[in-house]
Amino acid sequence: MNLYQDSKHYVCHEYKSRDEWHTNRIQGIGGSDASTLIGRNPWKDNNTLWKEKKGIIVPEDISDKPYVQYGTKAEEYLRELFALDFPEYEVQYMDNVTLQSVSEPWMLYSPDGLLYEPSTGRKGILEIKTTNILQSMQKEKWKATLPMNYYIQVLHGLIVTGFDFVVLKAQLKTVYKDNDIRIETKHFYFSREEKADDLDWLLDKEKEQWEKYYQGDFEPPTILIF
Repeated sequence: MNLYQDSKHYVCHEYKSRDEWHTNRIQGIGGSDASTLIGRNPWKDNNTLWKEKKGIIVPEDISDKPYVQYGTKAEEYLRELFALDFPEYEVQYMDNVTLQSVSEPWMLYSPDGLLYEPSTGRKGILEIKTTNILQSMQKEKWKATLPMNYYIQVLHGLIVTGFDFVVLKAQLKTVYKDNDIRIETKHFYFSREEKADDLDWLLDKEKEQWEKYYQGDFEPPTILIF
């Protein structure tokens, strides 16, 4: 079973290069955009996102940042490690693809992997995050659950795919003053059933912002995070 192609919920778009894939992301709301769209991203506000999507401003290119390059290169190995640690899943991956929702064509998602559980027939999403822990406050955010922006990203992925569950693999790296590096790996599992209310809430919030501001030329006010 090819999970990228065999679905009534989404269309899979394949691109020749990462640059082409990145360019086409501007056409809709992707997983990493979702939290920004509804004002739940501490690093970017919804008004800036709107201006980027409308072509008013050019998004900052962060591809040359060391932490971004590290995350991109590490993803392949962390995905392979996940497959070794969790043999109950069949891990599938295609590079430079975007899944487009059939019911909401403006909703896009680029997974770090798709999962199939042969014993149950359940389908899932794999998300991979690498994070440098610079302050104790950052570590606290990962202690019990996901930071809100990542949580919204995986919910967005479940909406687009219609899949049954998501696993997020997080590598938390802390570099101490003596140059000692300590790495903690955490796995977060969410099923569609247990998050049904949050999924409905997020879809309503995203549709509200998209229909009100993106289908026209009305500039959205900045949503403040409290």
